[in-house]
Formats: sequence, C-alpha cells, structure tokens
Amino acid sequence: MTGTVIFDLETKRLAADVGGWSNIEKMGFAAGVTYNEVLDEYVRYSENEVELLLDTIHRAELIVGFNLLRFDYVVLRPYGLRVDQSLRRKSLDLLLEIHNALGFRLGLGNLAEATLGVSKSADGIQSVQWYREGEIEKILDYCEQDVRVTYDLWKYGSQHGHVLYRDRLNRVTRVSVDW
Repeated sequence: MTGTVIFDLETKRLAADVGGWSNIEKMGFAAGVTYNEVLDEYVRYSENEVELLLDTIHRAELIVGFNLLRFDYVVLRPYGLRVDQSLRRKSLDLLLEIHNALGFRLGLGNLAEATLGVSKSADGIQSVQWYREGEIEKILDYCEQDVRVTYDLWKYGSQHGHVLYRDRLNRVTRVSVDW
C-alpha cells in the first residue's frame, strides 16, 4: 500500500471522435499523473507506461480524483483496470461527492477558482489537440496541474468541511463536504 494517491488522466480522443459519451472506453489513454501524498511525489505516465499507473492505483489505500468513477476508470478499463467493489471503496471522486451534495455537476475549474483562487491551465479539448501534435509533455504539464488543483481542493474541503463554487448568478456559494 502506498497511502493516498491523487490521480488524473487525459485521453487521445474526444467524445465526438468515438460516437459520444457512452463510448468513453474508446477515448484511449494519452497520459496521466499521480501524486503520492506520503512520498510527496508526482509521477508522470505516458501511454506506454499505463501498466505502472494501474499498479499504482491498485496499491493505493485511497485514490482521490475528479470524475474518477465515471470517466478516468472507464478510460482505463480496456487497459485492464477492474473496477470492483474494493476499488470503489478506496476511491474518492470529488465530482461525485459534489453532485451528491448539490444535485448537479460542477467543473473542476469553477470549484478551483472559487475555493482556491486558481484557474485551470487548459482543458480536455486542448489536451487532445496536443496529443494529435505529439506534444505529450504539454499534456503531462496540464495533467499535473489538474492533480495539484484536485489535491488542494481535497485538502481544503477536508480541513474546512466545505468548498466554494460560483452559482449561475456568479455568486460565490458554499457547499458542505465530508471527505
């Protein structure tokens, strides 16, 4: 076991490229990043290192991510990730927690800006463009920044019992969290 691991990945293709959001498993793994809280270490994974990423996920005591269960794990299924009860129990999906609390989904960028005062550096569309251009380091940099934001958001929520977001009227609003 390796303690808590924060995780994010980027894909080779967009939903539109694979026939829609019901085909996430066809989007393909382009790159991913983990942060091990115990070791204070970021690890970057390119497409040919996906087995190392899967090993890290399986060894972790807690995996923290944003849209982990409905997206990241689905992308990794074709590479051999088994999403069983054991994996679900040790996974904390911040998006799912926020959705359960509010009844609707919010983007990581919204939560990061309102709670932490930081912006995301890119988005999934830009990441796929970088993949098409062979710019894997740019994808890894972006992915690492998302892992940092996810970690900081998780820590803030853990310490304060809430995170912040901007509602449809652009008001900063608090949502209670228990993670």
